[in-house]
Amino acid sequence: MIDLRSDTVTKPSDAMRDAARDAEVGDDVYGDDPSVNELERRAADLVGMEAALFVPSGTMGNQVAIRTHTERGQELVVDDEAHVVKWELGGVADLSGVQARMVDCGPRAVPTVEQVRAAYVEESLHRPGTGLLCLENTHNSRGGVAVGVDAIEEACEAAHDLGVPVHLDGARLFNAAVALDVAPEALTGPADTVNFCLSKGLGAPVGSLLAGPAPFVDRARRVRKLFGGGMRQAGIIAAPGLVALDNVGRLEADHANARVLAEGLDAIAGISVQEPDTNIVMISAEEAGVSASDLTAAAADHGVAFNPTGAYTARLCTHLDVSRADVTEAVDRIAAAVESLRL
Repeated sequence: MIDLRSDTVTKPSDAMRDAARDAEVGDDVYGDDPSVNELERRAADLVGMEAALFVPSGTMGNQVAIRTHTERGQELVVDDEAHVVKWELGGVADLSGVQARMVDCGPRAVPTVEQVRAAYVEESLHRPGTGLLCLENTHNSRGGVAVGVDAIEEACEAAHDLGVPVHLDGARLFNAAVALDVAPEALTGPADTVNFCLSKGLGAPVGSLLAGPAPFVDRARRVRKLFGGGMRQAGIIAAPGLVALDNVGRLEADHANARVLAEGLDAIAGISVQEPDTNIVMISAEEAGVSASDLTAAAADHGVAFNPTGAYTARLCTHLDVSRADVTEAVDRIAAAVESLRL
């Protein structure tokens, strides 16, 4: 099976397994785990923030950030396709008591200055007020879009002018930085906080980092504990994360494979493809009259796994466990799957 469901399916490398076995550990709730402390230090430096907090998942990192930034009843301004509202089980309402004011950012993937201003709610006797703007880069549901520095800066400046902090869901932040050929901190600098994942393109088995000003991270540490994320000898999983940070430079290989995959799929009659920015390829089988569920089932029968995202649309994701040969083979298998549905 060629598994293109997500870059979360990667298996840890031998170097990561060795790092986990040999990791120096301590009780992280007491701040005694040297591997976690080193990972948090390196992560903060990498994204240009004062401090960082190791969390088990990207969802926890985002939800800890939202809870730490906001007060109950406030509004969160966010794209209507954003991960924090679409794929995190209603956590903004359940865990933080925050209501989402969603805006349609379209292909741009982040709100314009005008959209930020229009969505802003001033606190009053009757209205809760806007507590946070949340951005996403790369933007998962909009096709792995790498949002440029200017667009991030404009949205952040508009929010800050209104006294609203900004959290950046940077689950695939380094994919954006590599695609745009900029330093990660160029994308994170305008925001107040950022969360990024080790367990996607970087290939670690588990973990994410929430970074920001030191006082914010101190408060977030308490929220992490509240959410059940206080870990003990967490160096066992932090050590592979340290190895993963060295994988940033190889992300371009995933992007190149995604372009080859997109070109091959676009050549299949009835399949249309959104040109990828990074490692996510979005396709539609509507012209072929084939539903996404039928297409993914047929592809699985032919040895390729990927996920439907709509009635006719699906997402494929390249990663470090997928070679160029795998990609070209996947195109041939998907073409055969499409043909089988036409018979």
